Amino acid sequence: MADPRTYRPKPGEIPTDPGVYRFRDAHGRVIYVGKAKSLRPRLSSYFQDITALHPRTATMVTTAASVEWTVVRTEVEALQLEYSWIKEFDPRFNVKYRDDKSYPFLAVTMGEEFPRAQVMRGAKRKGTRYFGPYGHAWAIRETLDLLLRVFPVRTCSAGVFKRATASGRPCLLGYIDKCSAPCVGRVTPDEHRAIAEDFCDFMAGNTTRFAKRLETRMKEAAAELDFEQAARLRDDIGALTKALEKQAVVLGDATDADVFALADDDLEAAVQVFHVRGGRIRGQRGWVVEKESEDLPTLVEHLLLQVYGDAEREAIPREVLVPTEPADVEAVTEWLSSVRGSAVSVRVPQRGDKRTLMETVRRNADQSLARHKVARAGDLTLRSKALQELQDYLGLDDAPLRIECYDVSHVQGTNVVASMVVFEDGLARKSEYRRFIVRGATSGEDGDEPVTVDDTAAMREVLTRRFRRYLEDAEGAGDLDLSTGVVGEPSGPGGGRAVSDDDEAPSSGPIDPETGRPRRFAYPPSLVVVDGGLPQVNAAQAVLDELGIEEVALVGLAKRLEEVWLPRDDHPVILPRTSEGLYLLQRLRDEAHRFAITFHRQRRSKAMTTSQLDGIPGLGASRQKALLRHFGSVKRLRAADVTDIMSVPGFGRSLASAVVSHLAEGTPQQPAVNLTTGEVLE
Repeated sequence: MADPRTYRPKPGEIPTDPGVYRFRDAHGRVIYVGKAKSLRPRLSSYFQDITALHPRTATMVTTAASVEWTVVRTEVEALQLEYSWIKEFDPRFNVKYRDDKSYPFLAVTMGEEFPRAQVMRGAKRKGTRYFGPYGHAWAIRETLDLLLRVFPVRTCSAGVFKRATASGRPCLLGYIDKCSAPCVGRVTPDEHRAIAEDFCDFMAGNTTRFAKRLETRMKEAAAELDFEQAARLRDDIGALTKALEKQAVVLGDATDADVFALADDDLEAAVQVFHVRGGRIRGQRGWVVEKESEDLPTLVEHLLLQVYGDAEREAIPREVLVPTEPADVEAVTEWLSSVRGSAVSVRVPQRGDKRTLMETVRRNADQSLARHKVARAGDLTLRSKALQELQDYLGLDDAPLRIECYDVSHVQGTNVVASMVVFEDGLARKSEYRRFIVRGATSGEDGDEPVTVDDTAAMREVLTRRFRRYLEDAEGAGDLDLSTGVVGEPSGPGGGRAVSDDDEAPSSGPIDPETGRPRRFAYPPSLVVVDGGLPQVNAAQAVLDELGIEEVALVGLAKRLEEVWLPRDDHPVILPRTSEGLYLLQRLRDEAHRFAITFHRQRRSKAMTTSQLDGIPGLGASRQKALLRHFGSVKRLRAADVTDIMSVPGFGRSLASAVVSHLAEGTPQQPAVNLTTGEVLE
């Protein structure tokens, strides 16, 4: 651990302007991002007596090796820059809000020609309207089923839509009038989009006008003695009413608000939010967060920043009700108002229905924290135990906080690939996963004929590439100015300097000056695990010895008896079958195997289909299809000359000549086939 005094900047060097600061570790990785109204007092507070700091903050400043800052004009700009850097760098010591479940949304893909209503989870997509989140996916499907009577919007997948269009027959929903069937032309694209927009308006809370419109049409149909139509409209009104009844009315004044509440202890906090639109609860969501400090206003500020950081203007309500005001409530309010395009109120409710609703939200947060602590206690204990056992059994100096595992996948030496998976603190870090295409040695006069690659040779190649890249990146990092992320003079005495608004923000870790992207392999592992026994381990150790890497421990996990092999040791280490350390190694090995075999299947499937048109420079898949569509077969294409091929749109003389030359050199007896089924494709 570093002594904060070694990189502490002089107080006179730190500006008093608003800004954003970053702490980096010894490898150049950003580990914490923060903002301040005045940088000088905020940064100075980190370099006081270690014993006076919050334990998490003390760990951060002793892990860091440098600090830098960026000066901005206003507090709102500092807020926006802090959010963008937290999202980009994913610093390990920043507060991270993790959903306590994967919440489903009702989504309408308004960006498509024929919008589709469906259940969606995960990251939000551009051009899609979202409603919710809901507690259960079945609640979305039940609501959608009710509303399709009134708003027959498309719900089918792209494949079903294409098949219906090709056959000229709608799906079952089209026959029972729960879809307007744009696939067969019952409605035009504009008419279907109007239906989707009405559906979105209803879900957004504009419900009154639709109910009144249906009631008026029902009375008109009854007056004209069209009782069948009147009965249908009556049922439609009943469907709307039933859908509205499923959403509880909590505020009688048609309020649009997001109500936040939290429950916390010394280490963690659970956050719950109710999304109220039109006085009704439209959705609920929750997070569990590891607290950086006991400062609740800062916690609330970071919460609002992450919840609304990527939100569209429609997702931000007029009122944001919080249990305590954010640390910088004026800046947060101004920022939310600028995103929404109109005034937003951020306040703490003191009395009345809104205060009562917040108490309900807080009770949900209390229950969420209790559930999380029960599950988390066992998880933290087991992960700590697993890392401690690996340290003890393998004789390591420290617990292996970062572990990389490698696996090779192939079929009889063809399409050889390898995977690298990363676990940090006993948990998978999927953003750090890597895939390798094993090139292998070559033979033949021109050196272009690949030879069969065995597992040992493949493992040797992959580790050589990975750790040679690590050495190159680590060496290049010494020539970088960590304040700017570009090659140049070293930073000032304190490791930081004022950066103007025009400077480009660096990425986390050392920057490649050629591509401008972060060096992905500049962060070394504590432990390397290879899938295999003593031969694979010795081959891997030979690579580390050749490259002069001594600080990385190495083991192998054999599948047969789950033995753990150490380099140049004739006898394996046998971990108890109930050992948490063994379970962790098995999870690593299984994850590496899954990741490798998935990549291998992708490459193998791509290689299964071959064509005589493959390998022609400038001739991609779309142009291949255009040629076959125009000529009908490769046989007819081979009989064509340059002029004939130039008649196909998108083909000039040079490309047409290349096609003719390529087919003239090929063998006419070799058709394109699918190697799985044996089907002749052309």
